[in-house]
Amino acid sequence: MSEAAPAERLETFLTLRDWLRYAVGRFLSAGLAFGHGATTALDEAAFLILEGLGLPIDALDPVLDARLLRHERARLFELIEARATTRKPAAYLVHRAYIKGVPFYVDERIIVPRSLIGELLMTAFAEDNALTGDPERIASVLDLCAGGGSLAILAARVFPNARIEAVDVSPDALEVAERNLKDHGLEDRIGLKRGDLFAPVKDKRFDLILANPPYVDAETIARFPPEYAAEPTIAHAGGADGLDIVRRILREAPEHLTAGGTLLCEVGGARGRLEHEFPHLPFVWLDTEDTSGEVFLLHAADFGAAKRAPKRTR
Repeated sequence: MSEAAPAERLETFLTLRDWLRYAVGRFLSAGLAFGHGATTALDEAAFLILEGLGLPIDALDPVLDARLLRHERARLFELIEARATTRKPAAYLVHRAYIKGVPFYVDERIIVPRSLIGELLMTAFAEDNALTGDPERIASVLDLCAGGGSLAILAARVFPNARIEAVDVSPDALEVAERNLKDHGLEDRIGLKRGDLFAPVKDKRFDLILANPPYVDAETIARFPPEYAAEPTIAHAGGADGLDIVRRILREAPEHLTAGGTLLCEVGGARGRLEHEFPHLPFVWLDTEDTSGEVFLLHAADFGAAKRAPKRTR
């Protein structure tokens, strides 16, 4: 890019529509990877531009032809170039991510929040339902592998009477979670604990356990595009086949569920492997708007039934 090019663009691209068109072309030509809240170059560009200007991210059309001030144009050029050259997810550049419209502070100490469980909490579990019942009856929630605290915060919105504990092994992630709790005014309802899975909660039991553990296998991590490699490896690495931590959760969860408790766990594309390895667990697989069978639900009673079931002969 010539030295004159940035100045020329600042003078030529006057409207948000101009910058959106430029950003989409720039992202496509740079061969970027998406998936941190946006799945296309257009969606990524729209998010980066709107968030970068402090505008509502769900209202693009009304401002498309708005003329931008020079400092706004300079800000957009800087963000677009940073996304194309550093390959960092857009959320890291603007320090913001959203789940169902709820904002969270983000930086490179945590994985960009995008758990499918967040969507399920805000939709399927936000009202009385056949799987977990009345949200008001949930008195205790545990968020495992909490990262920046997004699921714990969403749970606090959905389950008004719940005591919530959020656990993560990373002190850096918990620092981000603490900031998010303050931003949402939830320091008194959510307790942050550092440690390995259930260890910090000792013998406590919960009505609902949320788990979005690392579940990516080693081979896939080795092939990560820069956008995913920019995230903390610890937040992705689930061992050779991706299921090391999921297996531990399944093994240890029964000792931490109340009699009527429920485990909700995200596992990506591991459905077939889990059903083969745990044939006596009656997994209930939940769908979201864009995915099928990447989150499972189990009730406390399901684990007891699995122990009583006859072992499969080979």
